[in-house]
Amino acid sequence: MLGVTTQPLAVRETAVDSTFSCRGAGPQSAACAGPLARFRDGLYSCLGPRADGLFSVADAVLCAGGRVTDLARLSLVPEFGRGHGALYDALGAGRVDFGRVRWLVAGLPLPAWPDGRVRLAVDVCSWLRPDAGASPGRLFCHVRGRGKGAGQVVPGWPYSFVAALGPGRSSWVVPLDAVRLRPDDDETEVTAAQLREVTGRLAAAGHWRAGDPPVIIVMDSGYNASRLAWLLADLPVVLVARVRSDRVFWRAAPPPAPRPPGLRGAAGRGRRHGDPVRCADPATWHGGQPAGQAPSRYGALAVTAWQRVHQKLDRRAGWQGHDGDPPVIEGTLIHVAITARAPGGHRLEPMWLWASAPGAGPEEVARLWQAYLRRFDLEHMFRFIKQQLGWARPLLRDPGAADRWTWLVIACYAQLWLARTLAAARLPWQPPLPPDAVTPGRARAGFRRARAIAGTPASTAKPSTPGPGRPKGSANKHKARRHPVGKTSPNHPRKPESPRNEPSPTG
Repeated sequence: MLGVTTQPLAVRETAVDSTFSCRGAGPQSAACAGPLARFRDGLYSCLGPRADGLFSVADAVLCAGGRVTDLARLSLVPEFGRGHGALYDALGAGRVDFGRVRWLVAGLPLPAWPDGRVRLAVDVCSWLRPDAGASPGRLFCHVRGRGKGAGQVVPGWPYSFVAALGPGRSSWVVPLDAVRLRPDDDETEVTAAQLREVTGRLAAAGHWRAGDPPVIIVMDSGYNASRLAWLLADLPVVLVARVRSDRVFWRAAPPPAPRPPGLRGAAGRGRRHGDPVRCADPATWHGGQPAGQAPSRYGALAVTAWQRVHQKLDRRAGWQGHDGDPPVIEGTLIHVAITARAPGGHRLEPMWLWASAPGAGPEEVARLWQAYLRRFDLEHMFRFIKQQLGWARPLLRDPGAADRWTWLVIACYAQLWLARTLAAARLPWQPPLPPDAVTPGRARAGFRRARAIAGTPASTAKPSTPGPGRPKGSANKHKARRHPVGKTSPNHPRKPESPRNEPSPTG
């Protein structure tokens, strides 16, 4: 049903093997570090040429004392054991089997929810490269901020991330996939294929079985939720997307009126859309079903749901090749608003959500909008991998090297997730935390101890003499090719040149 492909046998055995003893550790430590050591062995088997260098780069990221600011300084970390030339050579000439790493992270233990359902989040995070004219595959990435110039577009490499969300007051997520968007890609089709593969791997890993409730996938307002629901209609998933407050949805069309007797001629075409539900017009909100009131830190929340509503689809929004009229894709529209603000609480704007479950009841509606609120944990992961692990810091030219570095950073975050109860560390002025409340930062601060218990499959670097390099005084005669940005800004489309500016044929 999920279209699952068969993963390599070595990765399957690595993900489920439970008969492992940590290198040089006692029984209790071995029980805690066993999953971490198995993941490290599986990650090493996914590396090709320069495997020792690539694996040591990941260890250097995890064992560095502070923020990763550049690649060259990682060579000074003792766990790397090589020079900076070997570090750049590993990223530039090494190889990572991305398919096997995807199967490896799919076998990680996911955060446990009380109802047993899996909740995923998908979002795009950009690696900005405005001055990298020699780097191909760049796109204009939207940069959101505050103040003047908040809506800028900057060239860079956008990556689509999928991660598993967890409950409770925690910022942990489990990253499951990352795909770099290319200039000729259709973002909706790439996201649909990515979610299809992720759900298939989760089903093969045993996180979802036949008869289980559908997987909940949450996303922000930048996605075409109706088209994604159409592309993923054969999967057991429920999409929850935020919609803008000026959107218009339409109820189901009423049944056609009976024809008067004796009237000749063929009946006309029936209505495809019913009455509208305008998010910005409360006069059209009739027929909404209350989905309960829930107290929160901001006050009392009132939730209202409209079942079996849809949008009018336009052929310009991804339906150019569809035969016939665009389909009617029904779902449930959810409105969450604060009715009574708590003393000292912040003012929140009403939130509109659309779910691909047409007949969602009050209990299902509560799960859907609460699952969307957990989507912001993905933003914490983006902030951590950028500021602490240095994901967007290296000045790499080749997008292939950027992909290798991206998956190494994902593997580093996955190791922190496995070592969160083993590698917890704190400074003298920090309060102690229970094992289930350890933050990613504290897990990274004590990862050197977890590495010593779990061991490393990488070989020790052999002493060598660096090459002579380029002779002193010689210039680089092979200039790198310059690549334009793949897509123009949607706000400033490129205008065709006027024929007046063309040179005359006669000179």
